[in-house]
Amino acid sequence: MQIQVLGSGCPTCKKLFELTKQAVAELDLKTEVEYVTDVSKIIEMSVMSSPVLAIDGKPVLLGFLPDIEKIKSILSSGKKTEVKPSKCCCGGKC
Repeated sequence: MQIQVLGSGCPTCKKLFELTKQAVAELDLKTEVEYVTDVSKIIEMSVMSSPVLAIDGKPVLLGFLPDIEKIKSILSSGKKTEVKPSKCCCGGKC
């Protein structure tokens, strides 16, 4: 399983990366979590919001910071369905 957190490097993106690493450790998954800040790679994934949690190259969380239990639930199920944010992460400024 390939796990990636994609984002600009903002505090929210960094927090998702840290929570995801913690979730991987708690689930005792034998995989690394990659943190991607390269804008071209984010664009290649066709996402317009960050942060993004991706499994095997597919976005599964997009545009918000979930709690660790949600991350663990997704990682343990290997869920591939994109979960969209309930509201825009920019606060309506886009």
